[in-house]
Order: sequence, then C-alpha cells, then structure tokens
Amino acid sequence: MAGLLTGVVVPAVTPIDEEGRPDYAAGRRYFGALAAAGVTKIMLLGTNGEGPLHQTAEIGGFLRDAVAGWRRLAPDGVVIVNASSAGTRESLTRAELAAEAGCDAVAVSPPCYFHHDERDVIEHYRAMRAVSLPVIAYHIPRYAAPFSAGSIAAVAGMEHVAGVKDSSGDSGVLRQWLDVKRRRPGFGVSQGAERAMRDALAAGADGITPGIANLAPRLTLDLFDGDRAARAQRRVIELLAVHGIRPGVPVVKAALALRGLCPAAVAPPLRTLDDDETAALRAFLDAYEPDLIGAADE
Repeated sequence: MAGLLTGVVVPAVTPIDEEGRPDYAAGRRYFGALAAAGVTKIMLLGTNGEGPLHQTAEIGGFLRDAVAGWRRLAPDGVVIVNASSAGTRESLTRAELAAEAGCDAVAVSPPCYFHHDERDVIEHYRAMRAVSLPVIAYHIPRYAAPFSAGSIAAVAGMEHVAGVKDSSGDSGVLRQWLDVKRRRPGFGVSQGAERAMRDALAAGADGITPGIANLAPRLTLDLFDGDRAARAQRRVIELLAVHGIRPGVPVVKAALALRGLCPAAVAPPLRTLDDDETAALRAFLDAYEPDLIGAADE
C-alpha cells in the first residue's frame, strides 16, 4: 500500500458554494489546474480542506462529485479522504461516506479535543478495522492527540493501517515511522512538514503531502527530480512566507481566487482576506508567477 503515498499527495482545498457547503463544481478549474501541473494524488477534507469545519451531513455529495471528477482528470490517480473527528463513531461515519464515494483510502488522526492517553489512541485505530478501505494514520499533534512510541508501534502493526502522513515536523518521530517502514514492507510514509520535505525523502519517506502544493504544485513535484530538488525546496520555503499575510487556508484560497481557480470563501469561523491583505497577497505572488498553479505554460 506504500503506493498510496508515493510521490506528491496534494491536500486539496474545499471549494464551497454561496451557502457555505462543499461544492466540487465551484472548484472545477482548480482541480483541473492541479491535474494539468502533473498531480495525480489528492487528499480531501484535511486541514487545508477545512474538513472539521464541514458538517458530516454535507460531505457525501461533495465526495461523490470530487472522486468522479478526479477520476476523469487523473484516471490512474488516487483520492484519499480525511475522516478525522473528535470521536471514533464520527470518524467511522465519515469513513463510510468516503468508501461509498469510491475513494482509495481514508486518513484518520488520533481523536482530538479531550486529552487522550496512549490506550485511547490505540483503541481508536483498532476500531477503524470496520472501514472497508486502507487507513492512513494522520499524525498532526498540533490539533489531535500525539502519537507516542508505544502507539506508533501498536498502530503501525495493524494490518488495516497502510501508512502514515506525518505532519509533526519532528525528525525524531519521523525516524520512528521510517523504522516501521523498514520492518514492514509496504507501509507508506508521507512527510507533511513543508520545510523538511527534501530531507524526509532522502531519509526514506515515500512521498510528501504539502499544503503549499495548492499554490505551487510543480515545485513540489520537482522535489523528486535530483537536478531540481534543491531549488524547489528553497523556493517552497520562500513561498511559505505567504502565511505571514494571513496564516492558513484563507490566504491559500484567496490566492487561488486571484488566479480564477476557486472561490475565496472559507468555512466559518475562518474569515476571507480583507482588501489590504488581498493587495499584499497580489504583490507577494508576483515574484513567484512562473512557479504558481495555473501558470501560462501548464
């Protein structure tokens, strides 16, 4: 199952309609631009996709449309859906919707909101055996219970867990996941920390899942090209300064909107950029034009 995470998986944004509901049609040009840049794998409803802000009752139709749309754009591609939630039952419900939509795997973080110990985390993933798809462990300790050495060993030993997306940014933790990969052939490891992508690949990671790929997908693909990798990593780090205008999804969606690819609207309580921030963003992006999504030569 390492192939699920090999190469670049773009953690896609979620286009939304005027009523704030996920709407694939509103971002059709955005998904087309990703495919035109050479992207074949996407993850829906993750952090960049505002997944936890969208009601479970609203995501089923979006997932069906998005999976069908991506199959047309990238017939041999991969669609992973983030099914993370505060509790196990809700994660299972979201995973069932992902399976019904025809996706290839689900990503599931440890539970969030409450303080959870190692046993809670292990039992959460054990319950995911009920899912009819491969499960990707989603390690994002800023927002959910962190993995410990014990829970890494236990969860990585579960047959239904096919790999990990590690967004911890902790090189020591990444090494623990890579140790699992060496002991368990087929276990996939994807690095989500954008400043260390090249180092992670050199250390043995199968792939990367960088949010910045929404703005510069070709740069992230270049990290797999020996002649271009150093420039690509340097350029990615420079481009991450865009989050100094406004951190997170609002600035990414605003940039996509400026390029005519996707509405700038975000799910509340997130806010769209104001006029001053939008002007600053436009000026910032000018210096990166050749590398940006939807550039003229794509």
